Parts: sequence; structure tokens; C-alpha cells
Amino acid sequence: MSFEPTLHKMIDGCPGALGIALMGSDGIPVAEAVAPDGEGGDVVGGAGVEFGRILDEVRKASDAVGGGRLEELVVALARYTLVFRGVDDELFVVAALAPDGNLGKARFLLRRHLSELREQL
Repeated sequence: MSFEPTLHKMIDGCPGALGIALMGSDGIPVAEAVAPDGEGGDVVGGAGVEFGRILDEVRKASDAVGGGRLEELVVALARYTLVFRGVDDELFVVAALAPDGNLGKARFLLRRHLSELREQL
């Protein structure tokens, strides 16, 4: 199972995307794709590891208030924006965008290719 072609479709279709990774809930990357300039590799991998713990806390909070499964989380930082999307209970996708990146397009592409990623599991 090779997730990279699907990840490359997502990153190539989104202006301002730096990198995208499929991550396990433990923060270990399963597959990764970076923008042609190569700047996003460190950002997306590190973000997945560090923010993976926050995703666990958000899931727990959602359970506590009866909100259901976490679908998406957007974190806007000064240097980049991170978009997290759950694939299943054990995997999530994280995309890193430049400050002027197209957030709407990134969210759309993550939703659009989600079933493709699930089929590859």
C-alpha cells in the first residue's frame, strides 16, 4: 500500500501547501509528501508528532461532551497553518500551509481524497 501518490495529489493541488503526512495516532509518520521546494518536510513531520498529543486531548474532550468523533482541526500559527483530518481511529492526515496558502482548498482536498486513503488501508 502506497499512500504517497494520493498525498502528492493533495499537495500538488493546493497553492501554498508545504507538506502533508499520514500519521499514526502515536505520531509516527506512515507516509509523507513535501512541496517541490522541500520546505515542508520538517514542519509537517514535527507538527504531527507534537500536535498528536493535542488531538488525543481533543478526542477525549469531544467524548466528554458527547460531540462524537473528531473530524477536522485547524491550527493557525504565525508561520504556518496546520489542518488535521481523521482517517480512522488510528490514523490522521496533517497538512501544513504557508500563511498565504489556500486553506479552503486544503480542507476540500483532504475531504475529497479521504475515501481514497481509506481504501488503501
